[in-house]
Parts: sequence; C-alpha cells; structure tokens
Amino acid sequence: MKQGKRFGLSAEQKSDGWRRWKSGQTLHEIGRAFGKEHSSIRCLVSRHGGIAPAVRRRSLSRGLASGSSIREIAKCLERAVSTVSREVARHGGRPAYRASQADGEAWQSALRPKRCLLSIHVKLRNIVASKLNLALTGT
Repeated sequence: MKQGKRFGLSAEQKSDGWRRWKSGQTLHEIGRAFGKEHSSIRCLVSRHGGIAPAVRRRSLSRGLASGSSIREIAKCLERAVSTVSREVARHGGRPAYRASQADGEAWQSALRPKRCLLSIHVKLRNIVASKLNLALTGT
C-alpha cells in the first residue's frame, strides 16, 4: 500500500466499494483496488453495519428554496403530495418553512408521555361518558 497523505474515499469510490462488497469481495481486495488499507474500507462498511446506505434524496427545504412545486418535491422524496403539503403547511407554509425548526418540533411532539384526548377535550369526554352510561344502563 502507498504510504503518505491519507485521503478519504470519493463518492464514486464509495459507491464502487459498496458494489464490490455486495458482490463478495473481501476488505483486502477492495482496499487493494483503491490503493487503500483494508482498515479504511472496514470503517466505511462497519459504519453502516455492512449494508449500503440509501441514496440521499433532495430535501424538502431545498425543493422549496428552488421554487419546485409541492408535486415535484413529493415525487423526488417518493412521498404522497398530501403528506408534503401538510408538512409544509404545519410549519408555516412556503415562505416560513425551515427544516431544522420542523425537525426540532417533530422531536418535541414525539415526547412521551402525552396527555390523552379525553383529558384535553371536554366535549369529547362528555360524549364518551354519555355513550358509556347508555351502554351500562342498556337504554
């Protein structure tokens, strides 16, 4: 192996490395093909558990910034148009959408424990209570 400056693998080399790994080549064989130590290849493979990572797709915020339509963005992200539209609307619409803020809000809303709907909505609680009373009394 060549000694000297250490540089990572280019995107093309990583892609080729994953192809070689999937075809059954060893870390040593892949390393030799790129003039790298096998440990460099092991780092690439082990970081993802031996499974090639999914190809990154263009993000929602980049699509909005470029002026793409919701339909085009949904197609690129392989999501339903309604899902993308709801996500954009939920976070302030086109002009106000910020991916980092939306991500933070998503993490915050996923926190547990959550209050149940019956404790939050009095009207719903009263409807459920009245229907339970009807079921118990048999009327």
